[in-house]
Amino acid sequence: MFDRIRALIHRLHEVQEINALSDRDLDDLGMTRAQVLDFIDMPRDIDQRVTAMGAIFGLSETDLKRDHGLWVEILSTCGHCADRSSCAKFLAKGAEAQPVEATFCGNRSTFADLATYAA
Repeated sequence: MFDRIRALIHRLHEVQEINALSDRDLDDLGMTRAQVLDFIDMPRDIDQRVTAMGAIFGLSETDLKRDHGLWVEILSTCGHCADRSSCAKFLAKGAEAQPVEATFCGNRSTFADLATYAA
């Protein structure tokens, strides 16, 4: 119970900090206030998952982050995924995982498109 209260207080502080950001701060981040608020509710491993999935499609972290707006969209799609268990099982395959098997991934077409351009 105490951990739950602590987490709630932490989240309230995060929301206050985000609400205190100026429009210029948000422009510097390249995100809207709503996007930043959305990100604090996402699982903390989203960037690692996206980077690992991108690697399966042959993409480097640099390839994924080249377009900041697209990077934010990819993270958001991953953050709202309802099939994290399939993703975890797939990523656990490591080098044996093949892009064609990622049928559950909401970003698979984006990864495939990026891989085409990166090649």
